[in-house]
Amino acid sequence: MNLPELYEIIAERKNNPQPNSYTCSLFEAGMEEISKKVGEEAIEVILAANQQGMQRTVEEIADLFYHLMVLMVSKEIPLDAVEKELQMRHSPSH
Repeated sequence: MNLPELYEIIAERKNNPQPNSYTCSLFEAGMEEISKKVGEEAIEVILAANQQGMQRTVEEIADLFYHLMVLMVSKEIPLDAVEKELQMRHSPSH
């Protein structure tokens, strides 16, 4: 699965909640809980990168990407907005 596909699945869950969906439970819990999960996952990436192997670090990065996308969908930030920001930062004028 690529990141745009994941983003679309998360957006679909927000727009059409499913019972027993972890994603839906995050949306129901609100921005404070979503932000908390992003922070927790960021810490887990740091710990894995410093104390564990590559596979565990990749797993934690995937968790962080997922939770960041939940935050983005919740705030109605499209994936291409982040891509455009990265492109702008990479432009010769920066």
